[in-house]
Amino acid sequence: MSRSKITRAPGALFEPVRVGDIDLANRIVMSPMTRSRAGDGLAPTAMNAEYYAQRASAGLIITEATQISAQAQGYIDTPGLYTDAQIAGWKAVTDAVHARGGKIVAQIWHTGRISHTSFHNGNPPVAPSPIRANAKVFVAGEGFTDTSVPRALEPSEIAQIVDDFRQTCRNAIDAGFDGVELHGAHGYLLDAFLRDGSNQRTDMYGGSIENRARLMLEVTEACAAEIGGGRLGIRLSPVSPANDSHDSNPQPLFEHVVERINPLGLAFIDIVEGATGGPRDIAPFDYDALRDRFDGAWMVNNGYDRDMAIDVITSCGADLVAFGRPFIANPDLVRRLKENLPLAEADPVTTYGKGAAGYVDYPALDAAE
Repeated sequence: MSRSKITRAPGALFEPVRVGDIDLANRIVMSPMTRSRAGDGLAPTAMNAEYYAQRASAGLIITEATQISAQAQGYIDTPGLYTDAQIAGWKAVTDAVHARGGKIVAQIWHTGRISHTSFHNGNPPVAPSPIRANAKVFVAGEGFTDTSVPRALEPSEIAQIVDDFRQTCRNAIDAGFDGVELHGAHGYLLDAFLRDGSNQRTDMYGGSIENRARLMLEVTEACAAEIGGGRLGIRLSPVSPANDSHDSNPQPLFEHVVERINPLGLAFIDIVEGATGGPRDIAPFDYDALRDRFDGAWMVNNGYDRDMAIDVITSCGADLVAFGRPFIANPDLVRRLKENLPLAEADPVTTYGKGAAGYVDYPALDAAE
């Protein structure tokens, strides 16, 4: 039976579901959000553990994007998952979330050309091609700054990138995570290789759709082999222009990617509809054509409110719904959505940066009353 002829009960958004090898208490996902509050050595701190534990009622938490290596950094104070101290810091986070009955996966990334020389001892960041992104990153002492002109990765360097992703998946499991999400969206390295707007290579990683998708697929295959497809997901953003990401013909490109990913048995695809944090209908795109090519859980993401989330789950338009900004000021967002209670508004001034303000000091409803 086709999905279009299946419906779920109206309360299905708040009911348990199994996604791959992970049992979730509900279908509400905390979307990954960079908060730039890592500690010394880019390791998570006790404050980070408190932040995630406060939000453990989400069916699934996806962490802020986390570096696979020192080379992968593109923003100030974003955490890593490649040193012993970072693994230990994340273990405290996962223990805190699990103690409150939650499930949590690590989103891992390589920022690629969305970076600055200040993060690389004055050396350029790496990319598929030496094309500077028309984007900005936050740099210590300078604030938001234009990205640097990158250098093209040599073919001989790419195997190390793949292995860094694989090893970081293993580190995530060692740190107690329930799984991993690969960041394949928003102009970062895996996405930049996909797009003909940022990939002008003439070797086996450039040119045709098959070649441009090669790195993403090699990484996904290596990670699925390392930790099992049932504990792995990937984020894709077919038409989002974030970080100067663009392609001349995204429909066949992403259909190819999903067709090739599907046999790996991934737990979920996290699909960003439209422009992240912005309009959902910025460009025509057939998301159903992607979903029809994927057998795992389909997670929709970008601007969903309570009514939209209930509708898309009830109609089987998706299996999971990710919420981002509402989780910042509403650690008990699941309760507020279920009981249709008012949502608090986040202070945008404290979205990024050091300190507890705007991070762990938003109260749950019971505490606020």
